[in-house]
Amino acid sequence: MELKDIKQAKKRLEGVVHVTPIERSETFSAMSGADVYLKCENLQKTGSFKVRGAFNKISKLDLKAGTKVFSCSAGNHAQGVAYAATRRGVQSVIYMPLSTPIAKISATEGYGAKVVLHGDVFDDAQAKAIADCKAEGGIFIPPFDDEDVIAGQGTVGLEIMESMPDAEVILVPAGGGGLLAGVAYAVKHVAPNVKVYGVQASGAAAVARSFGGAPTTLDKIFTIADGIAVKRPGDITMKYINEYADGIVTVTDDEIASAIIALIERAKEIVEPAGAAGLAAALCGRYPFIQGKKCVCLLSGGNVDVGFVHKIIEKGLISRGRQIRLSVVLSDKPGSLEHVSRILAQSGANVISIQYDRVNAELSLNETILHITCEVSGAEHGKRVVDELRAEGYELLNK
Repeated sequence: MELKDIKQAKKRLEGVVHVTPIERSETFSAMSGADVYLKCENLQKTGSFKVRGAFNKISKLDLKAGTKVFSCSAGNHAQGVAYAATRRGVQSVIYMPLSTPIAKISATEGYGAKVVLHGDVFDDAQAKAIADCKAEGGIFIPPFDDEDVIAGQGTVGLEIMESMPDAEVILVPAGGGGLLAGVAYAVKHVAPNVKVYGVQASGAAAVARSFGGAPTTLDKIFTIADGIAVKRPGDITMKYINEYADGIVTVTDDEIASAIIALIERAKEIVEPAGAAGLAAALCGRYPFIQGKKCVCLLSGGNVDVGFVHKIIEKGLISRGRQIRLSVVLSDKPGSLEHVSRILAQSGANVISIQYDRVNAELSLNETILHITCEVSGAEHGKRVVDELRAEGYELLNK
């Protein structure tokens, strides 16, 4: 791959994809100590950057009537392939993990693809897709480990540098590594001094484990960021990442969820967990290399399952100290709940849910555990609520 390949991909994509905006955030700049900008690929056609690589790859193929293209995806690449294949007038068959959000499955089918659900994680779906593609004589469209796909993703890097030639740091979500490889290659060839870092979920950090060496396969992965939940990065992607990326950092699921809440509340942006990883790295406070720098956080996708949103929001509220869960031991007699409720009301906590536990083996016959979820204004407010309960003599099991 050469820079001209990425520039040619950019021309192929003209009129097909959006040149997505870059927005400065005063709020996130103040929170992070950097000068933070958001590259909004969550506003891209099909909801993510993936359409760039898929369209570039498929547009270069010599497709005959009746040809099928096969691929595998955690969701976003699927929609990109389906969109591109339908525009070329060919059938696409997409293999996705059983855990894929319903919204991504429905959207993929809506773009004209046949969806096959297989396996627990992306890597399982990929193996099945490759085998069936070979058996049926189709053409396989890799989700990341392909130079045409990488070139398509690299157009994001060119757009960033065209819009923000004074950028100093770019944070790129990474799963299989196609986006990071393409962006790092493009940026380093037009602005070698700009730092490019990949960001992974700590529960699926295959690129981080592989950085500086050969691709490493993880035994297991666990993260809410399904879009970057990949056990093994690509051989081609790691070649470019090792050569052009400046490093790989990780963020926790709590930090990702917190970033999603911040994006909704402060930037009015809907971003899926994988897409929020870059901003999570900027806001977590662990990476000093962004301090005082013009930092672009690439919001790589916005295809979040509406049915999953409440879980992400709840996780984010807890991690930001906006929601607390208390387990209070109290006497199992009339009036006990009323007394606890009065303390919570006086301390300004908003009770969301209450559950009794009378069967815990450690309880005496006249005791119960009250599991309470409360909404508070922040960590300090939550501490005051706990202190008020303790001051009234209540034992808290989880604080």
